[in-house]
Amino acid sequence: MKAVAKNAFANVWDAIADTPEEAANLNLRYELMEKIARIIRQKGWTQAEAAARCGVSQPRVNDLLRGRIARFSIDALVNIAAALGRKVKLKLEAA
Repeated sequence: MKAVAKNAFANVWDAIADTPEEAANLNLRYELMEKIARIIRQKGWTQAEAAARCGVSQPRVNDLLRGRIARFSIDALVNIAAALGRKVKLKLEAA
């Protein structure tokens, strides 16, 4: 029986992305989505109410809450955060 090589990854995005750049993009989008979803849940808003406050459609909020990361760009997520009165700050760290 042939041994299977195991790779160690810092996070799931490194494991599924084709490049480090893609992994970094996925990770940033994931973090933004999680923080926005947390705000929506903490406020107790319905999806319709969250959509009105975020300036997007209810199906768009549903996609966000379900973690459908491929449907959101960083720009779109920054715009949603801004609509919620939040400021996105960026910190660059050595890889």
